[in-house]
Amino acid sequence: MKLYDSVGPNPRIVRMFMAEKDISIPKQTVDLRAGENRQAEHLKRNPHGQLPTLELDDGSYLSEITAICEYLEEEKPAPALIGSTPEQRAECRMWTRRIDLNICEPLANGFRFGEGLKFFQNRIPCAPEASPGLKMIAANRLQWLNGQMAGKEFLCGARFTLADILLYCGLDFGNQVGQPLDPANTNIAAWFARVAQRPSVKA
Repeated sequence: MKLYDSVGPNPRIVRMFMAEKDISIPKQTVDLRAGENRQAEHLKRNPHGQLPTLELDDGSYLSEITAICEYLEEEKPAPALIGSTPEQRAECRMWTRRIDLNICEPLANGFRFGEGLKFFQNRIPCAPEASPGLKMIAANRLQWLNGQMAGKEFLCGARFTLADILLYCGLDFGNQVGQPLDPANTNIAAWFARVAQRPSVKA
């Protein structure tokens, strides 16, 4: 296998997931800033031109972070970062989808259509007028999540999962692009500090 890697929160999610599971595979960096991901060679791997992309041993390719992480979990079930029972896997998938759709996607597009517009406007369809609203949605959903996190160590209770990795990488990215976590979200701030102590955040 080979991981086609780059800057940004999405490749980091897969690297962090791999670090937590002690999975080591070769990596090849694709220069996102130079537009290498939009060139024909990478588009053969991933027609969306996105990263990360995982090349499997049979020469086929997987993209989308959840699909890649679920594949890696099936290849190496322990330690379980999605779940070892149908109930655990369903719970993790529920939180992963909530985090991705309600927080990470609006946060990232708020940046792409706002501060990152000059970089992205010739690469993807952009809606600059949507940026403030998307940032508002992400902030609102974080307030909701803060209430849900009361008394919980991680999103799935005592289990550290893919959902936590997704949220951590998304919020850490937000901190760097003008969407810092509101300190009033004290439950999430405490959770963020706990996750930040894990060695995998350096992956």
